[in-house]
Parts: sequence; C-alpha cells; structure tokens
Amino acid sequence: MHPEAKSLVAEIIHEIYDAEGRPTTRPIFRKQKRRFESSFPIARFLSEPLQIHCKNITELRKFLRSCKYVSDKEQFNREDYWLPPEKFEILKKGDCDCFAIWTWRQLLEMGYNARFVLGVKGKYHAGHAWVTFEKDGKHYILEPLIAVIGEKLPRLSFVRYEPTDSVAWDGKCLHYYIHDKKPFSLPVLQIPGLIGEYLLFWAYFWLRLIFRIMLLPYFIPRKLIRNRLHRRKNGEVSF
Repeated sequence: MHPEAKSLVAEIIHEIYDAEGRPTTRPIFRKQKRRFESSFPIARFLSEPLQIHCKNITELRKFLRSCKYVSDKEQFNREDYWLPPEKFEILKKGDCDCFAIWTWRQLLEMGYNARFVLGVKGKYHAGHAWVTFEKDGKHYILEPLIAVIGEKLPRLSFVRYEPTDSVAWDGKCLHYYIHDKKPFSLPVLQIPGLIGEYLLFWAYFWLRLIFRIMLLPYFIPRKLIRNRLHRRKNGEVSF
C-alpha cells in the first residue's frame, strides 16, 4: 500500500471480515431488519458533477479533515438522511453515510474498485457506513471519519466492523452484495504481529500527544508574536 494511504486506511483481515460478499438483486440492511434505506436512488449519488476532484488519497484525507461530523437529527431534523456528495462537499458536514458516499465517489473517480458499505461496528453493533476498495489484489477498509481525527488505526481496530450490505459501480451498472458474519478466528502465527502493531501504534500516539502538550507553552507565544508582527506590517495595529 502506498504510504499516502496510511492515514485512514487499513488492510482487511479476511479471516474475520467478509470482503467479497455474495451478489444480490435486492439490497437489504439485514442487521437492522429494514430495507437498504437510501434517501435517493443509489445512481443519483453517482450522476451529479462534483466541484472537488481528489487526485490521490492524500488529497482525499486533507479534504475530509476539514469536514465536521454532525448527526442527521441535528442537521436535517431527520433520523436518517443520505446527503448527496455534491452537497456534502459544500456543507462539509454530515454523518457517517454522508462521509462514506462522498469518499466512495472520489475513489471511483480515482479508478479504484470501491464499494460503499453498510454494517455495524463496536460492542453494541451500532449501524455504520464506510468504504472498501481493492488495490494490487488486496482489500482495504477506508474509514472517512478517521481522517477527521487525523490518525491511522492498526488493523485490529477494525475487528468489530461487520459488513452486512455493500454496493459497487462498474461504470455502467450498480452491483449489490450481502455479507456474512465471520467468527473471530485468526491463525496463531498472525496474532503476535497484529497485537504488536496495535501496541506500537498506541504507544507512539500517546508519546506524540504528550510531547505536543509539553511544547504548547513554547509554540503559543511564538504564534501570537508572529500574528502581531503580521498585523503590524499590514498597519492593523501598533506594536
């Protein structure tokens, strides 16, 4: 995987995640026992032109970092609303499906074989949406909301992601898939490497966070001085 993708992408662990799924003609969000409740026909999310065209995942991440998570209840006073991607990039806010649909559209334009995925995650199996794509024969999860946090997560962070339905676009037709739940079963030799990756990530994360907090008293005064000098240069204030 190219280094640019490491900020919000993780390779799928096939032993515990059904990446391929099974083709179906009637998409159903089975976990919640309701239909695949898109606010518009799925093709509608692919037909309207976008203003933003990311060339790679680095640019994709940069844009997503400027967006804000807002629930549908807060933004639209509705329980569920799938915001079209051309509107999401203007409002720059939405919930998981809004983030995921826009990201899916961008990945398709980059030439990836990508899917918009519905499923559940976490201890309480909360409904969620994300994106998967293929590259060099491997499958990857791309979690758009992680770009907002600005951190890469290790593969074990996605063990509680369970896909139920997904949709792909081949340039002409939409293809729907249903996914089976896989038991948590990993080869013994694979476990130490995954645990090591997980521990190293969080150790690095906390060390970097502590280091930044320690340096705040140094950087904040410098930033204030630079801003004041800039304003003085422009005649806005006297020193």
